[in-house]
Amino acid sequence: MLTLFKLLGNKRLFILLVGIILFIVLMAFTNEKRSNVSWAEKFVHDTVTFVQQLFYKPAAFVSGFVEDVSNLNEVYAENERLKTAFAQFTREKAYYNGIAAENKRLKESLKFTEEQKKKNLPYEYRIAEVTSINVADPFNQTLNINLGNKNGVREGMPVISVDGVVGTISRVYEFSSTVQLLTNINPKSRGISATVLGKEDSFGVIESYDHSTGTFNMTRITESDPLEKGDTIVSSGYGGVFPQGLILGTVESRGVGDFGMSDTASIRPAVTYKDWRELFVVVTPGSQQSGNGE
Repeated sequence: MLTLFKLLGNKRLFILLVGIILFIVLMAFTNEKRSNVSWAEKFVHDTVTFVQQLFYKPAAFVSGFVEDVSNLNEVYAENERLKTAFAQFTREKAYYNGIAAENKRLKESLKFTEEQKKKNLPYEYRIAEVTSINVADPFNQTLNINLGNKNGVREGMPVISVDGVVGTISRVYEFSSTVQLLTNINPKSRGISATVLGKEDSFGVIESYDHSTGTFNMTRITESDPLEKGDTIVSSGYGGVFPQGLILGTVESRGVGDFGMSDTASIRPAVTYKDWRELFVVVTPGSQQSGNGE
């Protein structure tokens, strides 16, 4: 007992012993199966819950903010990837559309050349791309193509589209040429000898182009000529300007000439003289040597 009182004299050891005893009693009390919770447990549980609530919300907010920042970086990176992919898609789409349009034009050109071959005309058609158009002078427009002397192109060779005659080669360079449009024809030139497709006994001369009406003026048509409105006018092959069978236009009207000796006709050109991409240089037998187009 003396030893025990000595130990009780040590306050720290005494408090520790009391705490251990209370802990053991509390453990024994709480381990028992019971339906009711003691006031002490309620107090401790509510206190801990309140304290956890104080720290949980700020911690959750900070954690959510950090997560949002991380997600924002990922969204930004994903947005950059999508922008890059969209730009690439736009470029590839433009490239594809260009290839598709070119393929369509070349198919039409191939169809045109096959139709020309069926006519058994001894012409060779060389596909040329239009590189530029000179529109500074509306009454003397020319265009440039990417075929020249190296490609066998000579001055005077006819140039046509899938619709009809465009003009003639007026100047030749090594790798390009200049095309004089048929709209530049005037009464002082030789004119183009023409006839009606399917009516080879018809004859006339296309002498000029009326810029106000956008039509050719065809003269020297005899009174008995079968030419009539709607006929297709083609080159006759006479006169040394164009070879036979090239489409020039369609008869829009027919009337009596100025002196009453012959008739004249207004011819709507077969081509529209705009939006050209590919043209054909017509090479006839011997034209590469003579350079006169026929």
